[in-house]
Amino acid sequence: MTIKEIAKREPQSLIGRAFRFAEEAHHEQKRKSGEAYFNHVLETADVLNGLRLDEATIAAGLLHDAVEDCGIPSETIKSNFGEDVAFIVDGVTKLGHIKYRGEETKAENLRKLILALSQDLRVIFVKLADRLNNMRTLQHLPSPKQKRIALETDEIYAPLAYRLGMQNLSGELRDLAFPYLHPSEYKWLREETGEKYGERRSYLEKIKPAVERALKDHNITPLAIDFRAKRWSSLYQKLLRHDMDIEKIYDLIAIRIIVKTVGDCYAALGAIHGHWPPLPGRIKDYIAMPKPNGYRSIHTTVIGPKEKIVEIQIRTEEMHNEDENGIAAHWLYDQAHSRKEKMSPQKVTEEVSWVQQLRRWQAKLFGDRGNLNEFADAMKVDFFKDRIFAVTPKGDVIDLPYGATPVDFAYQIHSEIGDSCVGAKINNKIVPLNTRLMSGDLVQIITQKNKKPSEDWLKFVKTANAREHIKVALKQKRSVVSAHQAPKITEIKITVKPHLGLLKDITAVIARSHIHIKSVEMPSQPGSRFSIIKLQCSTADKEKIEKLVLKLKSSKEVKEINYKLI
Repeated sequence: MTIKEIAKREPQSLIGRAFRFAEEAHHEQKRKSGEAYFNHVLETADVLNGLRLDEATIAAGLLHDAVEDCGIPSETIKSNFGEDVAFIVDGVTKLGHIKYRGEETKAENLRKLILALSQDLRVIFVKLADRLNNMRTLQHLPSPKQKRIALETDEIYAPLAYRLGMQNLSGELRDLAFPYLHPSEYKWLREETGEKYGERRSYLEKIKPAVERALKDHNITPLAIDFRAKRWSSLYQKLLRHDMDIEKIYDLIAIRIIVKTVGDCYAALGAIHGHWPPLPGRIKDYIAMPKPNGYRSIHTTVIGPKEKIVEIQIRTEEMHNEDENGIAAHWLYDQAHSRKEKMSPQKVTEEVSWVQQLRRWQAKLFGDRGNLNEFADAMKVDFFKDRIFAVTPKGDVIDLPYGATPVDFAYQIHSEIGDSCVGAKINNKIVPLNTRLMSGDLVQIITQKNKKPSEDWLKFVKTANAREHIKVALKQKRSVVSAHQAPKITEIKITVKPHLGLLKDITAVIARSHIHIKSVEMPSQPGSRFSIIKLQCSTADKEKIEKLVLKLKSSKEVKEINYKLI
């Protein structure tokens, strides 16, 4: 049932009243396309309804632009629709004030800021639904604005949706952004793969009866057998890793088999392998060993009729629903394993348990609307229970552990700032360097040239990063490679659009970075629109290599860069 139908059927319900209020508030407003602005908030609410969210969230979706665009006071929202709705609307309004700076290095900071500001997951849900509708109508905006919004969507909102386990929403956001960010690549993909998609789909539809027979012969009754086409944005990223060779992409379209039990999954795998031989090394059991984000399924690649390679995915209905609508399953794992400061096993266990608790809440929330009020408090989730977020004068957000000090803050920005730190201001007040920071603090570091760290700092700094730099600076040592040791080598792989003087341009940038090139290789790429350059450089200085990568990425001709120590 659509929101319009719900409002008509239950006019006195929270959704019905919010529908009429929003319709009146936006009645004279038009979008760039010329359509009524009310359609935007209505479609935002429909997305939330499709996610089976509670009435307060859907009502907030209808009202999310009323304060910002119509001048409706927050108190009016609160008095008419309650504290929950007013809280969500206020949160979405605040998120709207955050401006994306556009630099790649700011993307992660802004993701963290969005999460830190949101004490209620429903604020994020409304914002994501709002962004999805905006992306679906992006064609009506001027070109520069299209690219800015698409970049923001691709680097912030799509990853945010993925961190919350909303796979479909994340994938659609990336696909909607892709044509605006990579128009020529998108056109090339459509031309190169459009026919192949059709051929693959036709081929899989022809062998579907054989799959059904193989399962039936083993007394397996599938709940569904369907096809999953690889998304444009995901396909492009995979092509970059496979030298832009479409023939190496086996899962352009995959067969998906949904069965009742885990036992049926393994029985189906045996049935398929009994019918068609599996490709060696291409069986992935994500049921026995789930992915870090909780994803479970069995993937196998078989040699089907006419020697064509087919990817098949097997899962239960529960696994399928988790993959489609899961929430907050994998970001915590990433955070736990990416921190510079090691965590104890007990701490990791606590955080993983918290994820499981959130999953249980999600299952009840989405599965039983009648008990939604009982779980309202469970929605107010502090994502970073033991993290704080301090802000630089430029508005960048610095992620630190609880108990961190201005010295930790300084080293988190840059080692030179930490080494030369002599004082700090918190919220424009001078404070001792051992002061504990709180989330939301505005921190300014005062530096002095040629200043060296104090040994006393080791008594109060919280981060391993700060502690390590202080010790190095105190000992006045630098990491050098001993004379008897062979120099380490960094291998750099660059995917670029070919042009006259390509190699000369690339090597000139490397030379200006004072990095010695040991060898250069350009593998032949017949029929490809992209060239691959492989270089070996005589350095193991990670900081120097990362600076070089940023310089190379500034060229619009460069599409992808990877490097590794060898």
